[in-house]
Amino acid sequence: MNLKFLLPTVFFCAVATGSLAGNLQPREGWVVLETTKTYSELIDDVKTASKSNGMGIVTQAGPTKAAANRGITIPGNRVIGIFNNDFAVRVLATSTAAMIEAPIRLYVTEETDGLATLSYKVPSHIFSPYFSEGGTELVILADELDHKFRTIAQQAAE
Repeated sequence: MNLKFLLPTVFFCAVATGSLAGNLQPREGWVVLETTKTYSELIDDVKTASKSNGMGIVTQAGPTKAAANRGITIPGNRVIGIFNNDFAVRVLATSTAAMIEAPIRLYVTEETDGLATLSYKVPSHIFSPYFSEGGTELVILADELDHKFRTIAQQAAE
């Protein structure tokens, strides 16, 4: 099939349905928390909750501002990577390969109703491919991170 005809058709169908993507839906290994906060409020609260729980903001990325600079309006979208050196050293003691998963990311999205959603992959889900290499210590560490991320997400989403 000729792409010059297919791409406009796909674009038209997406526009006709109102958007190119919808609200995040729960999926295996993820936590998805709808909030009553705005996008900006939730970003600030994620940063505050992360720091108050001993985690550092390691990375931040999102296409929203760059798209706006190009004249394109998209819903707010920010990925915030958090971790700390203690967890990094402990992960490395169990599995060098597992460290590629750090920092663990929290995902703030602006939904169609104007409110924001906080999502993240559960750390034990993220690290599970490395459990055979990292052993019991990595399983324990992932469980600690599960608890820490659950606390951060709950505090940020309140």
